[in-house]
Amino acid sequence: MDYFAGLDVSVKETSVCIVDGAGKIVREARVASEPEALLQVLTSTIYRFKRVGLEAGPLSQWLYSALAEAGLPVICVETRHMRAVLKAQINKTDRNDARGMAQMMRAGLYRPVHVENLPDMAVLVEPLLTVRRVLREQITVLHRRLLAIVRDDDVCRRLMTVPGVGPVVALTFRVTVDVPARFRNSKAVGAVFGLTPSKYQSGESDRSGGISRCGDEMMRAMLYEAAQILLMRSAKWSWLKAWAMKIARHRGLKKAIVALARRLAVIMHRMWVDGTEFRWTREVAAA
Repeated sequence: MDYFAGLDVSVKETSVCIVDGAGKIVREARVASEPEALLQVLTSTIYRFKRVGLEAGPLSQWLYSALAEAGLPVICVETRHMRAVLKAQINKTDRNDARGMAQMMRAGLYRPVHVENLPDMAVLVEPLLTVRRVLREQITVLHRRLLAIVRDDDVCRRLMTVPGVGPVVALTFRVTVDVPARFRNSKAVGAVFGLTPSKYQSGESDRSGGISRCGDEMMRAMLYEAAQILLMRSAKWSWLKAWAMKIARHRGLKKAIVALARRLAVIMHRMWVDGTEFRWTREVAAA
C-alpha cells in the first residue's frame, strides 16, 4: 500500500502526518525541525511513501535536500497554493495543517516548486556563515564590556533601579545627557529628546500633532523600549506603572507608552541630579 506524508515545518518543531491510500491517518508526530529527527519517522520499513510534501520556506531547502538524499519522494509545495487549499479548515493549527498537507499529497492537489541542488553553493555560503559566527562572538564580547562599564558606574547603577531600564538604556542615557546641569529643569529633557507634542499655529489654525521627534533618535528609541517593557512585561507594580495604565485605558496603549517614555526621561534626570534611587510607591516619593 502506498503512503503519503505532510510536514508542517516551523523553526523549532515540525508536525508530521502520515495517511494511507484511503486517506486514513496512520501516524502523527511532532519532532524537531532537523533532518535526523524527521528521518527517524519517515524511514520506517512499515511505510512505502509515494509522496512526502513540505511547504516552501526558510528551512525547506535544507530539509528537502536531506530527505531527497535519503531516497524519499519529497515534494516542495508552492506557498500560496497550499495556503488557499488549507484555508477551508475551521481551526488553524500545525497538526491540522500537517493533516491537510498529507491529504493534498494523496489527492495530488499541489503545485510543486523547483528546488535547485547546487553543491557549489556551499562554497559561497560557508564564508557568510563564518562572518556571522565572528559577528556573534564579537557582539558577546562587546556586551560583556558594556556590562562591566555599567557595573562600575554609580550613575548607571542608580538609573537601573527604575523598572524597565536595563544596562543599555542606562548607559545610553548616561552618555547622551553627559552633563545633567545643561538642562534648566528635568521637564526639559523630554522635549530635547523629541517626546513632547509638536504644535502648529498660524492665523486661525492652532493644532497639536504627534511628538516632535527631534533630538537623539537612539535615546528616544531606548526610552520607548524601556516604557514598553515597564508597561507590558514588568511584573512588579509601581506608582509609575499605575499612572501609565490609567493613560492606556483612556487614551490608548501607544500614547501611554510615549507618555511613559517622556516621564522616564524626566525621572531619570531627576534621580541623577538628586543622587536618589527610584521610589516604588507614592508615599515614599512624597516623603
